[in-house]
Amino acid sequence: MEAGEERGDPLPRLRRHLRQGAELRVLPLQPPLQGGGTAEESTAVEKKKKPSPRLNFHSAFWILASIAVTYYFDFLKSVKETIQADSWWFASGSCLLAACLSVAFYCIIYLEWYRGIEDYDVRYPILIPVSTATFIAAAICFNVALWPVWSFMTPLLLFIQFMGVVMLVSLLG
Repeated sequence: MEAGEERGDPLPRLRRHLRQGAELRVLPLQPPLQGGGTAEESTAVEKKKKPSPRLNFHSAFWILASIAVTYYFDFLKSVKETIQADSWWFASGSCLLAACLSVAFYCIIYLEWYRGIEDYDVRYPILIPVSTATFIAAAICFNVALWPVWSFMTPLLLFIQFMGVVMLVSLLG
């Protein structure tokens, strides 16, 4: 046992979690088992497979599309003007998005990394539906707030921006 684990300190668990993740990325590919292997052996081989590269055509497409939307539709200027117009819808969407991100950070950083609970969706089943509902409500508020700017293009532009941010974040982690 490492020092600190005896006291229930969660820091060694985080170190072990990160170390195991690094070991899984380094393991070489092995050929699939032929015949007589057990289910545990086959799942162990599946876990050792090399992960797909982070930057692929799909990710690059969404990131570039998001950059193009930001540039050609003056996205940031339009959002700034909407904020300055004291849009109640935009303020509501921002608060709901902050609540959604707070739940997501709580799940990922606190529950999974710090406490070592990898199946937080099983132990706390309400977190994922709450996060999803607040995100959908935030998306509706942002669409209503920005509808006077881009009309029927608003949902498409916001979806492209959302996908670009998701793909950019996936490159980081």
